[in-house]
Amino acid sequence: MFEELKIAPPDPVFGLAEMFRADPNPAKINLTVGAYQTEDGTTPVLNCVKQAEKLIHERQTTKNYLPIDGTATFASLVARLVLGEQHPAIADGRTATAHTPGGTGALRVAADLLHQQCGTRRIWIGNPTWANHPQIFKAAGLEVLWFPYLTPDQRGLDFEHFLDALERAESGDAILLHTVCHNPTGFDLSREQWMQTLELVKSKEMVPIFDFAYQGFGEGLDEDAAVLRQYFADGHAGIVCNSFSKNMGLYGERVGGLTLVTSESRSQPAVLSQVKAIIRTIYSTPPQHGGAIVETVLSDSQLRSEWIVELDTMRRRIIDLREMFAERLAERIPDHDFSFIRRQVGMFSFSGLSREQVIRLRSEFAIYAVESGRINIAGINSRNLETICDAIAKCVEQTAEC
Repeated sequence: MFEELKIAPPDPVFGLAEMFRADPNPAKINLTVGAYQTEDGTTPVLNCVKQAEKLIHERQTTKNYLPIDGTATFASLVARLVLGEQHPAIADGRTATAHTPGGTGALRVAADLLHQQCGTRRIWIGNPTWANHPQIFKAAGLEVLWFPYLTPDQRGLDFEHFLDALERAESGDAILLHTVCHNPTGFDLSREQWMQTLELVKSKEMVPIFDFAYQGFGEGLDEDAAVLRQYFADGHAGIVCNSFSKNMGLYGERVGGLTLVTSESRSQPAVLSQVKAIIRTIYSTPPQHGGAIVETVLSDSQLRSEWIVELDTMRRRIIDLREMFAERLAERIPDHDFSFIRRQVGMFSFSGLSREQVIRLRSEFAIYAVESGRINIAGINSRNLETICDAIAKCVEQTAEC
């Protein structure tokens, strides 16, 4: 029955990671998969997480199933982290939060809810976006429509054409918005641009999905949430998909949250019931251990304070790396403008490199980056920075050969 199956194309990010692992070059450098790395090139387990796991081991009495939507404690803590402790949507009973397998799981449940229960047929997504975004929504049955996000030279936002494209949106369409630390470009909307975008979303009666995978990696936990908090405080409905992969380093634990905000509290029970019905058919119940880590860290004042310090350390390290990366490139290629790298936010940078240049980096220098030119800034360290910049300079200077 499987004889006619064809080999599926490799994932644009994890496929490269597999190539990297198979590369025998001892000097190879990986700038592909979006995982934070320390100076020694490892993805750490945060100390607050280690301490939480010790407490879990001491207190845990069962490995029984969690409820379909996770525990009530997880839901409350995540909603307050995303929306703020005193947010009116929480006080008014307008929120429903479910524990999901990562931000990816949250996005898929949201997509199924919109398509199956809300009559949504189409979703607008910025081009470029995270490679998995369109696949998730297409798999749920939604038609994906695109709006431009970058200028042709990929060195800034094309906000005018961004808004022009959304003028074609129809009432009931969904729109996916990266809340902070845009993946893959690193270019975020300014506060003023956010206000214009959300005014258009409201006037068009669109359904916003805020992909909030990097809370705390932009300016801070509260600062990064300011735009969506204001939107929901004004009484609007929408969806937030958050992840603890980056900000708690829980990549392999797959911990995320789906928070739905309704315009009226009377809609909350029906929304949550439909979310639970969808979850039951996909993965039945969420995994226990990662959720317990999140609950423990967020509910223990000492661990929470330690987490905020560790998160701030990661954020500041990435800012410093971005500054050094732009500076070294400017030294080597003074006739090229790399100042845009300093304006980007978060772990990723659209480097401005062409596909051919990226392929040459991989084939000649064993430096792996996504073919779109996206570089994981957190993969840079003091040992490989000069090597990376030297190789990029050679590719840029010999563009005709790249």
